[in-house]
Amino acid sequence: MGRIDRFEDLEVWKISRELCQLVEQLFQTTPLGNNHALRNQMERSSGSIMDNIAEGFGRGGNKEFHNFLSFSKGSCAELKPQFYRSMDKKLISEDDFNTASNMVEHCTNKIGAFMYYLRNSNIKGQKFNSK
Repeated sequence: MGRIDRFEDLEVWKISRELCQLVEQLFQTTPLGNNHALRNQMERSSGSIMDNIAEGFGRGGNKEFHNFLSFSKGSCAELKPQFYRSMDKKLISEDDFNTASNMVEHCTNKIGAFMYYLRNSNIKGQKFNSK
């Protein structure tokens, strides 16, 4: 993996952003947008995924980054049942649910793979580089 200087260049962050965009699209195009309590929860959990990736990257150390990636992965685990609730309440279609659920799984898997990479990397992080 080459050097990455901005969190915006991380594949896992890009995928988490796409997931946030999907959530927003569902708010705009389905009755889910009118369920303010569930919408609020989903807004927070989906945003938490990308926010924690960015914050962990900004910490400059792989151990801290790994920790924040685990928070992101946990937010994925929180978001998935919210999609189930949305489908069960007939706020989104089964097709919308399948698309969203698959995207959450993809994001979860990419975060897990990146965590594995960090655990097995000899690189400690930017804050440990001598300048």
